[in-house]
Amino acid sequence: MGGNMKKWAMLASIIIGIGLVFWFIPTASSDAKDALGGEKRQLLSPDLFKGKTAYTYQIAKEIPDVLDNIYCYCNCQMHSGHKSLLSCYTDKHAAFCDICQNQAIRAYELYKEGKDIMTIKRMEDKEFGK
Repeated sequence: MGGNMKKWAMLASIIIGIGLVFWFIPTASSDAKDALGGEKRQLLSPDLFKGKTAYTYQIAKEIPDVLDNIYCYCNCQMHSGHKSLLSCYTDKHAAFCDICQNQAIRAYELYKEGKDIMTIKRMEDKEFGK
């Protein structure tokens, strides 16, 4: 009987230990804007556009990792199934959306100033998420 008690105590300790490990693993934020990225579709070529629109498609081509970490404040995630600001540049959505274009330009300015992705993301959230 003593051997069975030890086995049960050890099993309980293992189960509790595993539970504690999962309890302390960081989970995704409840804020959907924190869980971005993963866009795998091909970006449209800037050569298809002119002016400001071509410029923003070029930005997407130059800094895709940055744009893939930014929430697009035209809320296309909800109405177009986009994953991030980068998604807007996989189709012609950004060609007709000033919000997408202005966010890409601002992200590029901050990137050129040497800001890291998380700083750019926070600044965009503050500036465009009003």
